[in-house]
Amino acid sequence: MEEEQIYFLISFFTIADRYPPQTMNSINKDSIIRTRRSNMTIGIDKISFQVPNYYLDMTDLANARETDPNKFHIGLGQDQMAINPETQDIVTLGASAAAKILTDEDKKDIDMVIVGTESSTDFSKSAAVIIHNLLDIQPFARSFEIKHACYGGTAALQQAHDYVSLHPDRKVLVIAADIAKYGLNSGGEPTQGCGAVAMLITKEPHILAFNNDSVFYSEDVYDFWRPAGHDYPLVDGHLSNQIYIDSFTRIWEQNKKINQTSSEDYAALTFHLPYTKMGRKALRAIFPEMPEEEQQRLEARYDEAILYSRQVGNLYTGSLYLGLLSLLDNSQLVAGDRVGLFSYGSGAVSEFFSMTLMEDYKKYLTSENNHTLLAQRKRLTIAEYEKMFNEKLPTDGGSHSFSDPTDFAINKIDGDIRYYNK
Repeated sequence: MEEEQIYFLISFFTIADRYPPQTMNSINKDSIIRTRRSNMTIGIDKISFQVPNYYLDMTDLANARETDPNKFHIGLGQDQMAINPETQDIVTLGASAAAKILTDEDKKDIDMVIVGTESSTDFSKSAAVIIHNLLDIQPFARSFEIKHACYGGTAALQQAHDYVSLHPDRKVLVIAADIAKYGLNSGGEPTQGCGAVAMLITKEPHILAFNNDSVFYSEDVYDFWRPAGHDYPLVDGHLSNQIYIDSFTRIWEQNKKINQTSSEDYAALTFHLPYTKMGRKALRAIFPEMPEEEQQRLEARYDEAILYSRQVGNLYTGSLYLGLLSLLDNSQLVAGDRVGLFSYGSGAVSEFFSMTLMEDYKKYLTSENNHTLLAQRKRLTIAEYEKMFNEKLPTDGGSHSFSDPTDFAINKIDGDIRYYNK
């Protein structure tokens, strides 16, 4: 019997132990052998983030709204909130995040630019194609958006993995960018935020490698939605919190069953972070199954993973990956450590998967620049924040110019077309 036939039989029966018969019907010999032939490491080769130059301190917001600051700092787990001026949007944030990590060689090798977002400004044209142009990426590339609430970035990441597995000499740029707004004096106001995370997906990555162990879950619910014509989302806060936790516990149990893992197999668990207390609640929901020492270990890593989000707020689809980056920058994890990631998008779709840290991964992070970015922002007064919040780009079809010295910013609107600094 040929070696490939033996490999097929072993692989088939190994997979058959994990999946029901109806799933196995779609798995064939050729697909398994192709997987073996393309058996390579794929993952995050570079990662960076961008937030605007302005923030609001949550104590100032609490005092202005006549509430106890501890409600925000402890109850929500938020200390600061990123605020964007009208001249910055998901395009400028995404381009800025990516520009920090891309070389000219990368731009020649990128075949695909994917933006995960729920903050798109156009129902037709994607932010990805504009970012592709701003970054001077080679023209023979796909550029598109993916939307499903806060899950879009993960869908983009998984699609990037699949593309690189078939085209191992090419690269994919994934950007998770959003602007979370709920309105002044609204219940969701303290959970706002904005920013972008950029990730370059390649073979033989320097930072993290996929373990190809994704487990996913869908449930049709209305916990958070934004119909056309609404400036701000509609939210059932209590339901959203409950669905988030229920989705995690269900998918965690399915992960243990399919991948035969336990909490001990993960050096850290990271979460989607609409506010940092939310992920902590989900993590603690599985604490009863583990000893106290294990609980303390995972919570210590969780505290490292939320340091950036406490200073930025909600990035929607980017929040999981800002948490991942915070963990990498601020922890003492070592090569070979396995990190679990829980992605959640209201509506609701969730996914749990893991990645393994590469040798010398710390050398390829931009930790010092990340800390500097957050430290050098301007603190806004309440009056400045409310003024900036209410400023909107004109939609009268006329020609309007703007002055923003940021590397990537809107400098003009003409005929409802946004023109950017390049």
